[in-house]
Formats: sequence, structure tokens, C-alpha cells
Amino acid sequence: MKISELSRLTNVSPRAIRHYEEKGLLQSNRLDNDYRDFSESAIDRIHSIQLYLKLGLTADEIRSLFQCEVASPDDYEYCTEMLEIYEGKLHKVKRQIESMLQLKKLLERQVALTAAGKKEDMRISV
Repeated sequence: MKISELSRLTNVSPRAIRHYEEKGLLQSNRLDNDYRDFSESAIDRIHSIQLYLKLGLTADEIRSLFQCEVASPDDYEYCTEMLEIYEGKLHKVKRQIESMLQLKKLLERQVALTAAGKKEDMRISV
């Protein structure tokens, strides 16, 4: 199938599809007119790529997972690379959450101090 049809069937832009191909995540054959020709399996492959991207994986990490020959993120065959990548991403997300919670506390403090200062200014001006 041509890239336009694959794009329509997956709701992924042709530009993104070409990017996936450049990164080695997706393969196509070239026709005599140099158009890309994708197999039906490209649809499932793109859905997997999209899910992995939502999980925060990079193109290199996704390529590594595809080398484990896992069909999709829901096929839980053991793969050392997959486990390491998932654990690494989980650790990173936990650090980001902690950082955001600290930021939230600082902002709440600053809002409270600023609001208290505003109330004090209003009392003085009355």
C-alpha cells in the first residue's frame, strides 16, 4: 500500500511515517516509480510505534525493542532489553514526579505568601 493509504488507515501523517522509516522502525519496498510500498503489517507496526512513543520511549529504544521480535507492547514475552528500557523509563518518571511535587510545594508556598502580602496591603490602604 502507498504511504497515503497507510497514513489514512493509521491516522499518522506521511511525514511521521517517513520519519519512522528513516529511524529504522518501519520498512517499505520501493516500486519502479520510487514510491514506497508498505505491507499490511505496517499498520500494526505503526500502532506499536505510537504506543511506545506514548510510553515515552525514543526511536532508538523502540528499535531495540523491535529487535527482540516482540509483536506489540501487549505481547509480554520476556526480553532483557524491554525490561531494562521499561525500568529505566519508570525510574525517570518517578524522578520527574518527585521534582514536580517539590515544585508544587514551592509554588503553593509562594502563592500563600503573595496572597498574605496582598491582604496585608489591602488592610493598610483602608
